[in-house]
Amino acid sequence: MFDHTGFAKDVISIIDGLLWLYFWILTARVILSWVNPDPYSRIVQLLCGLTDPALNLVRRFIPQALWRTGLDFSPLILILLIQILSRFLNRFQV
Repeated sequence: MFDHTGFAKDVISIIDGLLWLYFWILTARVILSWVNPDPYSRIVQLLCGLTDPALNLVRRFIPQALWRTGLDFSPLILILLIQILSRFLNRFQV
């Protein structure tokens, strides 16, 4: 017989692991933005390719007044959303 609860916990665990991985990819992207890396580096292109779609989506919802400050709050907002989603998923994993 197929155990649905075990399968659901495994799927939640995989999604949570992917969220954890994306959190660290996003963190690496933020740190790289502080040091002005070579834009032709494969690592930089990979990190930008993995994070730009999500960051651009978040940027669409940020008010224009925040853009005038010169600070990009989209990585912070995305990290907070990842943490909230991870905590939400972990409630079902117990």
